[in-house]
Amino acid sequence: MKYAKQFGIILAVTFLGEILKFIIPLQIPASIYGLILMLLALKFKIIPLDSVREAGKFMIEIMPMMFIPAAVGVLEAWDKLKAIWIPLLIITVVSTVAVMAVAGRVTQFAIHGRKGRSRKAAEEPEEKLAAEWSEND
Repeated sequence: MKYAKQFGIILAVTFLGEILKFIIPLQIPASIYGLILMLLALKFKIIPLDSVREAGKFMIEIMPMMFIPAAVGVLEAWDKLKAIWIPLLIITVVSTVAVMAVAGRVTQFAIHGRKGRSRKAAEEPEEKLAAEWSEND
């Protein structure tokens, strides 16, 4: 029964994301709206973390199984893909490396701040964030 309640909460937030997608005329997927709503609800303690923790852990554990249909789809489309698999592989690797590099630089900038700030001032938010995360676990 505990899992049913937790999944129900997650589904309700997901449904609210679908409603927002219908109401707001932006090209943002409903799943992103749902994630933002869940983040805000957890951050402002509208939804206690313990009320969705077990279901969230379960969904993370079974996540690899969710990629099976996509892999089967690639296998079914192999006849069309085999002519372009080398450019596709190159594009995938280059774009992945580019995204990782940009994300790393943005993260470094966010953590360390601009050059004009002192090292101590740049480390304070990092320590505060680490304390918040350990508090939630």
